[in-house]
Amino acid sequence: MIWVNTVVQGLMLGGLYALFATGLSLVFGIMRLVNLAHGDLIVFAAFAILVIVEVLGLDPFVSALLAAPLLFAAGWALQRLVLNRVLGRDILPPLLVTFGLSVALQNGMLEVFSADSRRIRSGALESASVALGPVTLGMLPLLTFASAVAAIFLLNRIFYATALGRAFRATSDDPVTASLMGINPRSVFAIATGLAMVTVTLAALYLGMRANFDPSIGPARLIYAFEAVIIGGLGSLWGTLAGGIIIGLAQTAGAAVNPEWQILAGHLAFLVVLLVRPRGLFPRAFD
Repeated sequence: MIWVNTVVQGLMLGGLYALFATGLSLVFGIMRLVNLAHGDLIVFAAFAILVIVEVLGLDPFVSALLAAPLLFAAGWALQRLVLNRVLGRDILPPLLVTFGLSVALQNGMLEVFSADSRRIRSGALESASVALGPVTLGMLPLLTFASAVAAIFLLNRIFYATALGRAFRATSDDPVTASLMGINPRSVFAIATGLAMVTVTLAALYLGMRANFDPSIGPARLIYAFEAVIIGGLGSLWGTLAGGIIIGLAQTAGAAVNPEWQILAGHLAFLVVLLVRPRGLFPRAFD
């Protein structure tokens, strides 16, 4: 029974890691951009939600709804005004720019919010639980997993059932040809980054409600996101969910054996998958 609970808790934790990774997978799949500031953007979004909660006294979910369009606009502007200028065949300039953005975000948040850890309080939801047979699940982990599945489902519907999705796929495949067909790749990339920031907002909401956060934790969130994306296969959103679940299962299994092994077990699972499937479990492009 203990191991049944361990597996279920690993699945729920995997949902959080999948949320961390979805925006990263989205941006890489469309424009082959590795965003080293992704983890810090999650933390930035968590602070944005926290400010709305504290200033306006709103529920965290309502605050996230208010923050999402603002962060979409921030992502759109970041891509349009900064990242589009460095995209090209050379991957080094985007890496340097996003690394610089990561450093700037961390230091900016440190100045504004200090190094103290914070948490987004969610009232009774923090301790609420539901019994599923022999296993009792917290409502927050369950909502996290459900939100990850819903977000990935909606993004897939956008990609494969809308005109915007066709523009995403065409631009990802060949920006030059897409531009000849009347598509503006720079605008498409900006919209993609805006959508990624909406998923970042969702990840930040659950991060802030489930654990304490501070300006320095972004790089660790980035590592989990990278591992989930690579395990699942570059360009596969459902693969990203699978990657997050594998890391979550490995961590809870490691913690069940020895609490000190939790983080290590997740990284070892990542290495094992790389040894067996170097391109990930479900490698594919947005086509």
